[in-house]
Amino acid sequence: MTGSAVLRGRFRLASAGVVAAIAVINVGNHLLGLPWWVHPIEGGALLGWARLDGLSWAQLGLGRDRLGAGLRWGFGVIGVVAAVYLIGVLLPFARPAFQDARYHLPLPEVLKTAFVIIPLGTIVLEELAFRSVLWGCLSRHARPWQVLVTTSVLFGLWHLLPALSNGSSNRGLSDTVGSGGAGVAVATVAITTVGGLVFGELRRRSGSVLASACAHWAFNALGVLFGLLAWHLAAPAG
Repeated sequence: MTGSAVLRGRFRLASAGVVAAIAVINVGNHLLGLPWWVHPIEGGALLGWARLDGLSWAQLGLGRDRLGAGLRWGFGVIGVVAAVYLIGVLLPFARPAFQDARYHLPLPEVLKTAFVIIPLGTIVLEELAFRSVLWGCLSRHARPWQVLVTTSVLFGLWHLLPALSNGSSNRGLSDTVGSGGAGVAVATVAITTVGGLVFGELRRRSGSVLASACAHWAFNALGVLFGLLAWHLAAPAG
């Protein structure tokens, strides 16, 4: 066996280890109901392991030289998503898609969710796990399209357990696929897999996880903010 084959085998083993670690984190978070502030610690642990395994900041999508590109792509996506969401909320037939019962909250709680809990409790862990650490590991032995597809499918599966738990909290989704947990779960996995493809392509084009993180924040947090408007517009007058 050649040295390159041995190295490739080690890289594959490292990737499998990351996938296993992500699965353990997902199941652990679901079963134990860990608070949101634990999640960035988990992401930091994955990042620390990747650095010890020899991945550079550039391979992890965190290189300084790609910071500007990541921000340009990210802010551009935020603007596009905000415009689309605004149109969607103003259209009565599309408004139910923004009415998620989990985020039918007072304004202070909505702001805390959008600007603290989602960025730190969701995006940091998921972006470091899928578009940074796993992406960097897979890139050492897989082709770019394989990296994109693999991280996106696993990102979709990551959302399976939460979808089964949350059920039909989103009015628009439950109206479309039914209120049964299985239908909502399948739809959620499919939607988040497509989202993973979008986020991954932004990461690939920009060379920075910042681009995918900004897009991730836009889809999630702006959904909460515009959801507040959707609930307000749907409320009976008087």
